[in-house]
Amino acid sequence: MKVNVKQFKKPLVIAGPCSAESQEQMLTTARSLKDTISIFRAGIWKPRTRPNSFEGMGQKALTWMQEVKAQTGLKVATEVANAQHVE
Repeated sequence: MKVNVKQFKKPLVIAGPCSAESQEQMLTTARSLKDTISIFRAGIWKPRTRPNSFEGMGQKALTWMQEVKAQTGLKVATEVANAQHVE
């Protein structure tokens, strides 16, 4: 989704947890930031320097992002590490 930065009436601020670890963590963080930020961002897929180490909650966390959006009205974003994550 393309975001037009001109739509924001305040500076564009993107913030959230580096790694999405639980739905509670994400909702608590989003609620505390919702009046300060423009976009909530959480790392769902987290590539690590050590292969086969923790790489985030993956697809399961996408529903958490939807819940953040529904409960706070914030736009949400995450990074993807490969084409399979987009699928």
